[in-house]
Amino acid sequence: MILQHSISICKLWRLSSPPNLFLFRPVAYQPECCRIRAFGSAVSASKVVETNTNETFFAEESVSWTSLGVSESLSRALSSIGLHRPSLIQAACIPSILSGVDVVVAAETGSGKTHGYLVPLIDKLCQISDSSGAIAGQDVRKHNRLSLVLCPNVMLCEQVVRMANSLCNDSGTPLLSIAAVCGRQVWPVKEPDVMVSTPAALLNYLYSIDPERRRRSEFIRSVKYVVFDEADMLLCGSFQNQVVRLINMLRFDEKQLSRSKNSGAEMSSTSDLEEFRDLKADYGEDENEDEDEDEDEDTEVGEDKANLEADTKGLKRRDWRRVRKIYERSKQYIFVAATLPENGKRTAGGVLKRMFPEATWVSGNYLHQHSPRLEQRWIEVSVDTQVDILINAVENGNSMAESGPGVLRTMVFANTVDAVEAVANILTGAGVECFRYHSDSSLEERTKNLLDFQQKGGVFVCTDAAARGIDIPNVSHVIQAEFATSAVDFLHRVGRTARAGQPGLVTSLYSESNRDLVAAIRHAEKIEEPVEKAFSRKRSFRNKIKKRGREASHMR
Repeated sequence: MILQHSISICKLWRLSSPPNLFLFRPVAYQPECCRIRAFGSAVSASKVVETNTNETFFAEESVSWTSLGVSESLSRALSSIGLHRPSLIQAACIPSILSGVDVVVAAETGSGKTHGYLVPLIDKLCQISDSSGAIAGQDVRKHNRLSLVLCPNVMLCEQVVRMANSLCNDSGTPLLSIAAVCGRQVWPVKEPDVMVSTPAALLNYLYSIDPERRRRSEFIRSVKYVVFDEADMLLCGSFQNQVVRLINMLRFDEKQLSRSKNSGAEMSSTSDLEEFRDLKADYGEDENEDEDEDEDEDTEVGEDKANLEADTKGLKRRDWRRVRKIYERSKQYIFVAATLPENGKRTAGGVLKRMFPEATWVSGNYLHQHSPRLEQRWIEVSVDTQVDILINAVENGNSMAESGPGVLRTMVFANTVDAVEAVANILTGAGVECFRYHSDSSLEERTKNLLDFQQKGGVFVCTDAAARGIDIPNVSHVIQAEFATSAVDFLHRVGRTARAGQPGLVTSLYSESNRDLVAAIRHAEKIEEPVEKAFSRKRSFRNKIKKRGREASHMR
């Protein structure tokens, strides 16, 4: 058996893996599952799924781009790249974004969210450009027209730029100028219409490259629309402090502009005290609500408040609230996410509801749920069966896809870099060529492997770094070699297939330690309950796992 060539690799993997990685009691192989078809039946099933594509992905036939308020020129640009009709989520969110209100777009992966915010923003900017183009010799920044898109990583930034650049006029020229400021991309000489950046790269420019603030105020003033793509990731964890800092800067500029309009004069440099007061207000209003935030965030906010203390001494708290809340809005904030849990103040949804209580929420029909176009297979594995089942899943998936049209693309997920390397080595030893994608690879290597996978197809072994935002068309099969550790990771992984109205297959390998969690997910699927609710009870699962771990250690 060809698997014998990878036995030594498999043994090394088991020895070098974390304690919870494929170290569990052997159990029987269970191939049959609910709502599941065999690997070979997914192609025939796709014909059935295709009949429901119009109902589950596209808006009604009577809904067109122009009926949503999009201009004729942009509608033609969309049709030229094959987007003849809007999707359900696009039809729902475009009118709200065009209206100018703050919008939260929460919809399942592959539903068309990126074009859902790009289309209305490009349409708005084109109209501003047409109306201001006749004003010769003036800097476009004076017209408060820049659209800023913030993404968590370089790959997603570059993807957004490519998608925006694909929308061209009748002569083939992009409708607007778009630039990425991240990775090795430097700040553009001429300010674009749409700037895409990571929070760290943007703050690095605004503070490190421009320490004297000569350009900072001009740039912040020029921003008219702000998009937070993958908002659940940006508003939590390591990104949170950076993003909240940027939001405070943008909001303060709104307050400055509002006061200047009310007073009939531009703000002068003597208004620094007012700036300190407002910034302290931004930090101060919720200080009692968030006492349990992480220590790093508390430290950063505390340092900023300390720096402002001398200038704001004597200002009463109720005055901070008044200064903070009463101002004319001049910027629009758009938050986009495929997973947006709201259970708790510190979740992304809870943060948004507190910071933007009047924002309009637009949710997809299958938010935090399985797509109806998705076929799932669940297989419990043991130490003795895991390798055979993994190789069989990949090879049977290949056979399934070869009988259908197009290029085969299979994504295999593991939880750690070491596990990705081990899985890739096992598949290579079994004669399956594959690409690798994880954080230990260089940016150049990740980019090359991703492009090769997109163009040539094949097997793509990766961590969750490839589960978010990156749009790889026509992935027919997703395999979880290791089961996801959270609801967010699970939903993003399975969302790599069955995108844009297409069918897809997911094979999830899980261990005895995952059994309760898998049962909860499958039960949520059966009763059409959001998967988030199954994972919201994760604490009880963690307690069970900890208890089992303690019992196992005592037995040893």
